[in-house]
Amino acid sequence: MFDPTAFDNMKVVIEGAIYDRDLNGEIIITDRNDIINSAKLSREFSVRFTLPEDIDHHLSAQIELVATLDNLAAELLSSSMSEKLAGCLVKLEFFLIHHHVADNYQAIQKLFSGIWGETRKITQTIQYKPFEEPQKVKHIVTIDFARLIREEQMDDLIEMLDFIVKTLKELQVFTI
Repeated sequence: MFDPTAFDNMKVVIEGAIYDRDLNGEIIITDRNDIINSAKLSREFSVRFTLPEDIDHHLSAQIELVATLDNLAAELLSSSMSEKLAGCLVKLEFFLIHHHVADNYQAIQKLFSGIWGETRKITQTIQYKPFEEPQKVKHIVTIDFARLIREEQMDDLIEMLDFIVKTLKELQVFTI
């Protein structure tokens, strides 16, 4: 029997919380990845989901946990590494498809700042086909917490789901 790492513990907790919401009908899970990169000795876990009313799949959110070799080594070799590296990185991505309307980008930035706070690093990326009419865009909004999440903050991960669902509900007004 092995002692699970912080990444393993956080993955199990967040995955269980997401699947509970899926079973309750609050969200619908559309994708799940659990990747071990043997070349870099890193782990990545991600789950993408949408709201039940989004039958056209124009809106979804993804939560991603990443642990690098440094994170794993900090836990397993605690005598030689700083325990400050024990944990994982969390990234959130929101995907929406909408018509190209210039005012949307500022409104979406304001929406994210209002829900997630002014100090979060929020990045918007737009993909579009320039010759398509009417012009639709695939809009990706990324929230990068730019810090390590540790096991002591596991309750914050669960609480984060409320903010993700709230964000999805408020983004519905922008989708096609």
